[in-house]
Amino acid sequence: MATAVVELGAKESRNAGAARGVAILDFILRLVGIVATLASAIAMATTNESLPFFTQFIRFRAKYNDLPTFTFFVAANSVVCAYLVLSLALSIFHIIRSRAHNTRVVLIFFDTIILSLLTAGASAAAAIVHLAHKGNVQANWSAICQQYNSFCERVSGSLVGSFIGILVLMLLIVLSAVALSRQ
Repeated sequence: MATAVVELGAKESRNAGAARGVAILDFILRLVGIVATLASAIAMATTNESLPFFTQFIRFRAKYNDLPTFTFFVAANSVVCAYLVLSLALSIFHIIRSRAHNTRVVLIFFDTIILSLLTAGASAAAAIVHLAHKGNVQANWSAICQQYNSFCERVSGSLVGSFIGILVLMLLIVLSAVALSRQ
């Protein structure tokens, strides 16, 4: 009887250690997501390039806010970054109290909504970036990345950061679901 109690205590101790490890990984992933979405929003919001046209007084300019899709992309990444900063409090709470159940369900719910927002913004921007790189012959839209090379490089880099944020959010949802299933 005493050995059964000792074995049960050791098993609970291992489960608590694993739950704390999952909570620490959750915290680290949220920090990675903050960096990725913040860098993505900043990179896109500061993207602009001017090209001279015949004279130095007439210039063509490309800015992110010339396209509403890029404006939505910046807003989506900013909202996701702010959410991830706010969710750090619950992540710290889970490190302290690894058996919390209801707050994990809340995080899964909001993480899923935020994942949808970030995916919508990144997908819409990716479509515009594809048009900027390749153009569309049927619609008679020419590719602009030969002329606005710096603009296209920064926008493409910004997309990479956003897709890293998407991957992090997917991992967070799976991690929270695993943590709930272990309880």
